[in-house]
Amino acid sequence: MKLAYWMYAGPAHIGTLRIASSFKNVHAIMHAPLGDDYFNVMRSMLERERDYTPVTASVVDRHVLARGSQEKVVNNIVRKDKEERPDLIVLTPTCTSSILQEDLENFVERATLDAQADVMLADVNHYRVNELQASDRTLQQVVQFYLNKAKKQGTLPEGKTEKPSVNILGLTTLGFHNQHDCTELKRLMADLGIEVNEVIPEGASVHNLKNLTRAWFNLAPYREVGLMTAEYLQSEFGMPYVDITPMGVVETARCIRKIQQILNEQGADVDYEEFIEHQTLYVSQAAWFSRSIDCQNLTGKKVVVFGDNTHAAAMTKILAREMGVHVVWAGTYCKYDQDWFREQVSEYCDEVIISEDNGEIGDAIARVEPAAIFGTQMERHVGKRLNIPCGVIAAPIHIQNFPIGYKPFMGYEGTNQIADLVYNSFTLGMEDHLLEIFGGHDTKEVIHKGISADSDLNWTKEAKAELNKVPGFVRGKVKRNTEKFARDRGLDQITIEVMYAAKEAVGA
Repeated sequence: MKLAYWMYAGPAHIGTLRIASSFKNVHAIMHAPLGDDYFNVMRSMLERERDYTPVTASVVDRHVLARGSQEKVVNNIVRKDKEERPDLIVLTPTCTSSILQEDLENFVERATLDAQADVMLADVNHYRVNELQASDRTLQQVVQFYLNKAKKQGTLPEGKTEKPSVNILGLTTLGFHNQHDCTELKRLMADLGIEVNEVIPEGASVHNLKNLTRAWFNLAPYREVGLMTAEYLQSEFGMPYVDITPMGVVETARCIRKIQQILNEQGADVDYEEFIEHQTLYVSQAAWFSRSIDCQNLTGKKVVVFGDNTHAAAMTKILAREMGVHVVWAGTYCKYDQDWFREQVSEYCDEVIISEDNGEIGDAIARVEPAAIFGTQMERHVGKRLNIPCGVIAAPIHIQNFPIGYKPFMGYEGTNQIADLVYNSFTLGMEDHLLEIFGGHDTKEVIHKGISADSDLNWTKEAKAELNKVPGFVRGKVKRNTEKFARDRGLDQITIEVMYAAKEAVGA
């Protein structure tokens, strides 16, 4: 384990809390030390929530370490049950509770005796999985819990809905444009004559989970969350699922054709080819744009793509296949699912990078000097340091990437939003011309293609120590200026004196 100042995917308990707080009237009790409850603030800020986040920290303090946690945890569960009247309380373990080796399952059984709500333990290994894997596992666990409960009570509905219907799985709080994608997917299903049976977990009631089996099929648009639930429903109830992400003109059409195949196998008689053609030619502006003179200006432009599996893979295909942009490398931080990612993008880019190290990704970007970056908020920061524009396409994201306006990435409206994002992420045409006229371009020579502290020049120990005192956001610039100064004067070693001389030379 290593400490990091930037994590692409958070710890496991964040994933569990995302699922619990996405459902309606579900409360999470997090067994953790003070400070681990930052999720409440993060969710309230990013989602602009008007209500309190339904998460309570059962704090591990010195009294707990001395006497044990059971009494405190059980009391917190029972207290919240009386105060909030939730349908479900999820006890959320953390690394701390794992270190203490506490029998949380026993705590749940004890609390169940006094609580009116259902109580369950989120059973995830906090040392082996990250936020995304924990989200996927927790959602599947909640669904399984309520379907098993319905089986025992004999309340599980029999048969399918009269008309073709779908469950949309994996839409959660803090997801990248999830609410916008949800609206667009509902609209797409309505256009196809398909009823939306349930959307989980965002805004769903746990009481409705027993109705999941009535749908004709499941749609899991995000690879990170919802796929385990889709696989469970297929294995236990024989429900087919579609896991093709409808992002971009080609993949949206492929997703619709897969849905057509599944419905017809169950006795429906649908043909969506005319719909696909009409949407592609007349509704989606992206297909027209890709043939326009504006898009031709992008042909051959070098870009890099980085993010989660779903969005990075989809974006790589759109750029290379639909817009003629040259993807130098594509990467993901989802190392646990890297084989799928490689298989999806290998033919559309020159190189595939799998890494959780933001420093490595920053250096890989600087090495190839792309015309644009499509990545997470961290790659946007890297782009600002290197003066390379960046379009944000995946979480983790900043509040500015939780738009108030309607900006889906999926479906045919999503194709338009993505086309705008791609085009506006480049410096082209008249903007480029005006920058030349008014001297807006930075003409400083880039000497070292990297943003880390490594260098091909010999830095003395004292000079390295001095460089490390420079704030991180300008350290790369100071390093490049110093090395340019040294090379211009034929120096092969950088001392503190050289650093000071370089600083005076640039007037800093």
